[in-house]
Amino acid sequence: MNELELTVRRTIGAPRQKVFDAWLSPAKLALFMRTAKDGLVAPRVETDAVKGGRFLIVMATVDREVPHSGTYLEIDPHSRIAFTWESPHSPDGSVVTLDFRETAPGMTEITLHQVKFHTEGSRRGHEAGWNAILNNIEGSLG
Repeated sequence: MNELELTVRRTIGAPRQKVFDAWLSPAKLALFMRTAKDGLVAPRVETDAVKGGRFLIVMATVDREVPHSGTYLEIDPHSRIAFTWESPHSPDGSVVTLDFRETAPGMTEITLHQVKFHTEGSRRGHEAGWNAILNNIEGSLG
């Protein structure tokens, strides 16, 4: 069922440039790329934030590590980031696109769109994970 997609939106109380830059910063990604599910945290993050560059986010619990990696397909400063999403829970060819839009001074809407999932259950799991991550962003920008 690779045609499955999801879209999640969130408005963050921070300037668009600051929100955008956080998605490319290893230190900031380590703060918000985590989910409450299974107590996952992101202890190790590496980025080469250029088109064609790679990233690695290793989420971990006490007894296991879950690597997430990908290649940056598009980096349009302060507007869009697109990347492949490689994880044990995603099929080959899964792509995440983040669009950033200023909705008011100091307010940024993030629209996250992901394509390709193994099953509807996997899509729902990713939706819950991305929602948790988007909930973490604002608190990590301080």
